[in-house]
Amino acid sequence: MVFNKLKIILEMIRFEHTVFALPFAYLGMILACKGFPTVPQFLWITVAMVGARSMAMSVNRLADYRIDKRNPRTATWPLPTGKISFRAVTLFAVVSFIVFLIAVYRLAPLCRSLWPVVIVPMIIYPFTKRFTYFSHFVLGLCLGLAPLGAYVAITNRLPEVPIIILGLAVLSWTAGFDIIYSCQDYAFDTREGLHSIPIALGIEKGLQLTKCLHLLTVFLLFLVGLLVRLNFFYFLGLLLISLFLWYENRIVKPSDLSRVNLSFFTLNGLVSIAILLFTTADILIFKRG
Repeated sequence: MVFNKLKIILEMIRFEHTVFALPFAYLGMILACKGFPTVPQFLWITVAMVGARSMAMSVNRLADYRIDKRNPRTATWPLPTGKISFRAVTLFAVVSFIVFLIAVYRLAPLCRSLWPVVIVPMIIYPFTKRFTYFSHFVLGLCLGLAPLGAYVAITNRLPEVPIIILGLAVLSWTAGFDIIYSCQDYAFDTREGLHSIPIALGIEKGLQLTKCLHLLTVFLLFLVGLLVRLNFFYFLGLLLISLFLWYENRIVKPSDLSRVNLSFFTLNGLVSIAILLFTTADILIFKRG
């Protein structure tokens, strides 16, 4: 019974999509170490990320419960249909938060002072579409804090400029793909009086803004590589990421949103995994070779 409920919740919060932010946390961790962390550091950073993300997604589902019931796209999700209870999701959110805090207190001391900086935007984000068109950028901030948090967890220092730029790259990438994702709810959000960039600018101009944000992402990642003095494999990975982002923007058109899920889920997962793998290869070969 408990296992079945947990399985439903993990499906509801798209647990597998932790892959979006986790590789960037690992990237911040690797850059902080200029190599590789200890096993405990790696494990506790992973636990902290999973706990924070699970809590954030649960809060998101709870906050949007009534909206999701009215939205044809989300009305069949577990919480709106009653497949899982409001109470069970709330309990899962609380447990996830406790897991996050346990991990925080196993990491560098500075993390114990700064953890609200990570959690507060995650709690605020689900409500932002009710009053601002910039909710996409708040989500971007939530993911963009991942490499910064991992850097602090390793060094016990505030992030340096290259890591801040990396966080900004993640912010612009996330805001861009969230604009794409929100296009499919354009009609519903308009009726409900909700806010998004596609509603503010129209779908066509919203998608154009996504292209600009993803160009900015590539530029910022290029700048990170220069500042950290990374080498061939990192920039080869950046070229591959540029192709993924180009294709992501190419397959979604104002007149055809049928491939939003491919653009949002598959390609963005490839982006985050690719940057981690190629950066790791770069450090293995050039820093330790």
